[in-house]
Amino acid sequence: MILGQISDLHIKTDGKKSYRVVDTAESLRRCVAQVNALRQKPDAVVITGDLVDFGKPSEYEFLRMLLAPLAMPYYLLPGNHDERNALRAAFPDHAYLQQGGERIEYVIEDHPIRIVALDTVIPRSSSGALAAASLRWLDDVLAAQPERPTVIVMHHPPFTTGIGHMDDIGLAGEDVLALEAVVRKHPQVERVLCGHLHRSIQRRFGGTIASTCPGVSHQVVLDLDPAAASCFVMEPPGFQLHWWDAASAGLVSHTAAIGEFEGPYPFYDGDELID
Repeated sequence: MILGQISDLHIKTDGKKSYRVVDTAESLRRCVAQVNALRQKPDAVVITGDLVDFGKPSEYEFLRMLLAPLAMPYYLLPGNHDERNALRAAFPDHAYLQQGGERIEYVIEDHPIRIVALDTVIPRSSSGALAAASLRWLDDVLAAQPERPTVIVMHHPPFTTGIGHMDDIGLAGEDVLALEAVVRKHPQVERVLCGHLHRSIQRRFGGTIASTCPGVSHQVVLDLDPAAASCFVMEPPGFQLHWWDAASAGLVSHTAAIGEFEGPYPFYDGDELID
């Protein structure tokens, strides 16, 4: 199985640019086209939050149109820029969005890799939180199928990154510790896949790996000064592919840049290495 991950779309309506600079709609169009053109297409795609910029119904309607060309199933997860009710209203055919009661939390059982989604949204806040009930639910869900390879998807990553202004709007420390304790009990968890950071970052976590995905359009500046300004940069956007091979019994993650680049060029001319 190949599981695609895209994140932090920040879609606006009326052709507006995010932060007056970023054409997020065009960025998503390019991303969708590139994913569809892959020689080995993902079996499914998870979209790990900040789907739109202000949680408006019109933004979700536009998002739905932009995602329509995706050639495989996709699963949506809210981030701190999202509004749960507007998201559900715009995607009524995505029945999994109704699984979790008030919070958008769900399990997808349709693929070789089990997908378990956690909701970290605090309404009208950029920071994240996990509910105690969500952690109990996660523990029960994981305990129900201990042999099944699983990924947990969530918006806010459960670790500090060194990018101070983003860590300031991350998960609370007690939530991180509680989640780590649950994950550590269940070794079938292959990865904790997150968004929010607009960069590719990895950390050991609970006996597995927690990681973040690049943004579809703009990236957060890589500045590890805890007092660094909150800024973004137009580095190449990206997405990730998480490749599961039952024979090797492990999940391998790849990060791909979105764009048009020269090549591919061969390394060899026949049997000879090109000098």
